[in-house]
Amino acid sequence: MDIIKGSRTTLPRRPDSFHARLLTWRARNVSQTQLVHVAAVVLGLLAGMSAVLLKNGVHVVQEIVHADPLGLSFDLYFFLFPVLGVGLTALLMAGTGGNPGEAIPITLHAISKRRGFIPKRYLYAWYISSFITAGFGGSVGLEGPGVGTGAAIGSNAGRMFRLDFRNRILLLGCASAGVLAAIFNAPIAGIIFTIEIFSLDLTLASLVPLLLASVAGALTSHFMHANEFILHVTSVEPFRVADVPWYVILGVLSALVSVYFTRSFFFFESLFRRLRSGVGKWAAGGLGLGLMVWLLPPLYGEGFQTVNLLLNDQAGSVLSGGLPALLAGRGGAFLIGGLLVLLFTKIVASGLTFGAGGVGGVFAPSLFTGCVLGFVYATAVGLLDMAQLDTTNFALVGMAGLMAGVLHAPLTAIFMIAEITGGYELFLPLMIVSAISFATSRHLLPFSIYTKKLAQRGELITHDKDKAVLSQLTIRDIVERDFSPVHADMTMGTLVNVVSTSNRNLFPVLGKDGCLIGVLTLDDIRHVMFDRALYNLILVGELMDPPPASVDVSENMSTVVQRFQETGLWNIPVVEDGRYIGFVSKSKLFSIYRSKLLEFS
Repeated sequence: MDIIKGSRTTLPRRPDSFHARLLTWRARNVSQTQLVHVAAVVLGLLAGMSAVLLKNGVHVVQEIVHADPLGLSFDLYFFLFPVLGVGLTALLMAGTGGNPGEAIPITLHAISKRRGFIPKRYLYAWYISSFITAGFGGSVGLEGPGVGTGAAIGSNAGRMFRLDFRNRILLLGCASAGVLAAIFNAPIAGIIFTIEIFSLDLTLASLVPLLLASVAGALTSHFMHANEFILHVTSVEPFRVADVPWYVILGVLSALVSVYFTRSFFFFESLFRRLRSGVGKWAAGGLGLGLMVWLLPPLYGEGFQTVNLLLNDQAGSVLSGGLPALLAGRGGAFLIGGLLVLLFTKIVASGLTFGAGGVGGVFAPSLFTGCVLGFVYATAVGLLDMAQLDTTNFALVGMAGLMAGVLHAPLTAIFMIAEITGGYELFLPLMIVSAISFATSRHLLPFSIYTKKLAQRGELITHDKDKAVLSQLTIRDIVERDFSPVHADMTMGTLVNVVSTSNRNLFPVLGKDGCLIGVLTLDDIRHVMFDRALYNLILVGELMDPPPASVDVSENMSTVVQRFQETGLWNIPVVEDGRYIGFVSKSKLFSIYRSKLLEFS
């Protein structure tokens, strides 16, 4: 490949192509900072537009369903369409590379282990599959797939312009911020989400592009929605200091429900993993989902219609179909009972949707659950004559509590609800509940619903820069293979010949099957290597020491660093299934660490 002088831009293989001419012109006329700023605006517009079109498309599909196009009993749609939706999604994705998976965890893995490169398939896979799943009534959200699609747009834009890792991740974050800003009309929350979830460093260099992208996404939403947004709050009561104890209790309840939500999610994931047949998964999950939505219509789709009804104190309209209708009009206790059923079954419906092959996110289900929790809590306190709490305020704050507990994103929760309400009347209770929910749930579950599996594999990137750099490395990246192996039954004379041609003073001792059984250093043989009379009398096995430590090639770099600290060694042997591969040295690790650190700075 040709490299443009004075620039890090790498030309494509065909120097006469339009792409190559564009990169050449850019390198000569546009600085990288200017490029990132312009790209941030464009990505914010594109990502915001894609998110709005996704939301509107799903809304259109659901309006068609509600119009009873087939002349069937309306309740049948609640059963048939979710089953059909997850089935269509599974079939379509099977023919295009398989189920794309959960958008945000895959994006986090791309940042951590793929240098921010997201395959082009994800430009459309999450978008189409979530559209079908949620449009036909799958009980999932669209925010995660929208953010994932935006991240894929940003990642591939960075690849197209041959940007380095830091700026590629920045564009990925810009597009993601644009998506959330467009969906919720919350530009500040969009920025904070990318910082909290994607662990972007907030510096002057990153702040301006994030601001530009988020504003562009929000403006796109204004233009396409004409000030009609996904959540509608008509009024918010002023904060009362006397309500602080009730908000504290709500924070604890939010944490407990968040733990239930997260554990239920992973329970259903592990349950469906045991079913190897795709048809079996669809049958079990799809039919279970259809039955649940038929019995409990508020579980249909994302659930924002139910959220808006509760935010505007119209709980009776929520319980107007299916089993909840039996409880409507029977008093407050029956109302609370019906809503509690929805609270605990929303994640069950989401788990069945995912298990059956549907694609979506958990952002909307967590908001749904938090809204119901806050409303039920405020209503129950009022029924018990303990205090008169505003149900809208507590429903909003409950949404923030679940976001903080499930997603481990307390700042995103605070600013999103504050921006949705159009002011800071609830800022203090939002801070109280989000902080308590986040701290308590993190104590019980150290990792969020997005990061648990990544953390278990040691692939989670964090705001800890040392850990973030180490997460970018693998043992295969730094293993050194130029050590000369010797065997236990080798004579001293043969060993001396190996030593004379080696540039190393450390020698792995291998068994007949290639397994590491010991190590040998020059210090171990210095006292005998010049005595030729011993060359045929002493074997390597008599001189070697057992390996003081080793690492498997599949282990993460944090384990390697810990092993160096525990042993004080300068070189540690690397094995794969017990077979010797090479050594990892402290000097090479530090050298590569320093070069990687520069990319993060």
